[in-house]
Amino acid sequence: MNPKAKLTLVGAGPGDPDLITLKGVKALKSADVILYDALVNPQILEHAPQAKKIFVGKRKGFHRYTQDEINDIIVEQALSFGHVIRLKGGDPFVFGRGSEEIDHAENFGIRTEIISGISSSIAVPSSIGIPLTKRGVSESFWVITGCNSERQLSQDLALAAQSSATIVVLMGMHKLPQIVSVFQELDKGLLPAAVIQNGTLDNEKSVVGNVDSIIDKVESKGLSSPAIILFGEVARKESQFNSIIHSLNLEKAS
Repeated sequence: MNPKAKLTLVGAGPGDPDLITLKGVKALKSADVILYDALVNPQILEHAPQAKKIFVGKRKGFHRYTQDEINDIIVEQALSFGHVIRLKGGDPFVFGRGSEEIDHAENFGIRTEIISGISSSIAVPSSIGIPLTKRGVSESFWVITGCNSERQLSQDLALAAQSSATIVVLMGMHKLPQIVSVFQELDKGLLPAAVIQNGTLDNEKSVVGNVDSIIDKVESKGLSSPAIILFGEVARKESQFNSIIHSLNLEKAS
């Protein structure tokens, strides 16, 4: 057993390299090996020039490694080299399967630590001026995955859609029509909605409208993954602002 063997889960934040925590940066500087995901900004890796770096990212339709293989790589690298950083986009415990990796490492007697990151579910809406809660408008929020482990729409979405809470859907762009239909079946076609791609980055793109219009707006602007989807009255001001700008542009064109 390597006495230096350790696994640290580090949340890399929502994309902007400046949004990783100071504690996360300090951990990177002590890493022997870094296993990083597809959504991790490459600039963050510059904090660890001394470390061996292994890309283990996943995208829809492409997995460089299965989760079981990643678990095994963590153990192998920790026992061979010492301190392994598992660098994950957002927060490692928000749909990041971080707890599975911690459990697997601890089964081999490897010390573990978790360093939280800023979740995209919170930071990305705020990057375009949408709060998740607002006094008199929304007193709670749901964060839901776009699909469950069976690749089906989460049943929690139907429950959330019945509430007055703000609803944030992560990893759901490929199921956007199905997600929208859940709200339409509840006669919530006019509920404000937003989609933000590459949130907090220089190439961020977003559209704001309502449940009935959001698919057309996404298609017209060419938005795709990675993106978050948001539904809720907290986006109404942003939606109204976009409508005013659109009307002014039409007047100028005529």
